[in-house]
Amino acid sequence: MEERNMNQYDFDSSYAQAGLTLNQYVARTFGWMFVGLMITFLLAAALAMTGAVIYLFVNPYIPVVLLIAEVAVVLILSVGILKRPVGVTRMLFAVYSILNGVVFSAYFVIYDVANLVVIFGLTALFFGAFALYGRYTKTDLSKLRPLLIGGLIFLLVAGLLTMFLNLSALERIICMVGIVVFLCFTAYDVQKIKANYEYFYGDAATLQKASIYSALQLYLDFINLFLYLLRFLGRGRSSR
Repeated sequence: MEERNMNQYDFDSSYAQAGLTLNQYVARTFGWMFVGLMITFLLAAALAMTGAVIYLFVNPYIPVVLLIAEVAVVLILSVGILKRPVGVTRMLFAVYSILNGVVFSAYFVIYDVANLVVIFGLTALFFGAFALYGRYTKTDLSKLRPLLIGGLIFLLVAGLLTMFLNLSALERIICMVGIVVFLCFTAYDVQKIKANYEYFYGDAATLQKASIYSALQLYLDFINLFLYLLRFLGRGRSSR
C-alpha cells in the first residue's frame, strides 16, 4: 500500500457502496480513535480514583501479563484483518483500549492529575496539527517510511538499553526523538486513510475494517506521543 502513488486524492465523490465521502470516512475513522482513547483514559481514571489500581499492580507479574496481552491483541488485529468480520475487528480494538486503560491507571498514581490533563491537551493540539497536515498535504509522505522505521528502531533499542544502563543523561534526547517520530507517524497514517479510501472504495466491508485498523494506528500514535511528552514535561507527585 505504501508504494502506491499517494499524491492523487481527488476522490471526494460519494462512495457508491456506503454513501460516504472521503471527509465522512476520515471523520468516522477519527471517531473510532476517539472512542478508544475515551475508553482508555476514563477507565484509567476510574481505577485510580477508586483505588483499584493498587490491587491490580500488587502482583509484579500483572504488568508483564498486560504487556503480553496488548501485543497479542495488536498482532491478531494486524494479521488476517481482511478475512475477519467487522464486528470482531471492532471488539478487538475495544479490548486493546481496555487493556491500555488498566496500564494507564498507574500514571494517575505516579503523576499529578492536573499535569496529566495539561499534557493530554498539548498532545491533542500537536496531534491535531499534524493530522490536518497529513489530510491536506499533496506531498507523498510514504517517502518518510524508512526514516520512521529507523526512528522506531532507535526508540526500541534505547528502551531496551535503559533496562540495563543508566541513560538518564540522554533521556531528553530520546523523548524528543520519540515526539518527532510519532508526530510524523500521525501525518503519515492520516494520509494512508485517504489511500485506503481510494483502494477499497468498491468493498464496503473491507473499507470498514481498514477504518478500524487506521483508528488503531492513530490511537497508538496519540498514546505514544502522550507518553513521550509526559516523560519530557511531566512532574511526578514526589516532585511537588
